[in-house]
Amino acid sequence: MGCFAFLKVMMFAFNGIIFLAGVAILGVGIWVKVDSGSILNFLGKIEDAPAELSQVLNVGYLLIAVGALLVVIGFLGCCGAVKENKCMLLLFFIIVLLVFIAEVAGAIVILAFRPLADELFSKAGRAAVKNIKKDYGKNPDITGLWNTTMSTLKCCGFYNHSDFQGSPYYTDHEMKYPPQCCLTSNPCNQTMAESKMVSGCFPMIKQLLDENTVVIVAVALGIAALEICAMAVSMILYCRIKSTMA
Repeated sequence: MGCFAFLKVMMFAFNGIIFLAGVAILGVGIWVKVDSGSILNFLGKIEDAPAELSQVLNVGYLLIAVGALLVVIGFLGCCGAVKENKCMLLLFFIIVLLVFIAEVAGAIVILAFRPLADELFSKAGRAAVKNIKKDYGKNPDITGLWNTTMSTLKCCGFYNHSDFQGSPYYTDHEMKYPPQCCLTSNPCNQTMAESKMVSGCFPMIKQLLDENTVVIVAVALGIAALEICAMAVSMILYCRIKSTMA
């Protein structure tokens, strides 16, 4: 197999994976939008939630947009390589280049506006704690969501067990905390909660992100490298097709 044929096969296989991933993400995005009523219902019950939190509802649109973009990129890459279509290869190169530029710009914006993100998390934290104190143990939707989150992440409250003080659950269970705060199957008292020192869900998530910063950066750099390689291969094929047709 010659170099040109090998590049065609690699281009087809790589973009075939991108196409299938795009179809999957597009399907998830459509499903999220179809079932968005449950998300709207939950967010509507959070008192004093920051206005920015409503942007969570746009995740469906984001998934649809990303999925559609990947489908288009995968289709252009596959067909451009197999059919040796210069127009498709050029469109593929332009779209991937624009995505690469957008990713670099996005990384710069995230770094520049990091303090704004911290302020948003602070507002969300205050709203979450107030929501726990008001509805945990009374509202089944809120209670079930927090129970699932805490059981999955092995955490307690937003910041710690003190978030539950004054909540309906705390009052109805003789000033005791949820079982997740003590890693037991029964409600526990403050002494046990303090001795177990179960981390809050927000610190837990933040710790996971901090511990995996290297992995996240490596994945981002890997994606950037793949995009650069894809652009390079598409241009090699484009130029080779041009020279063979001359």
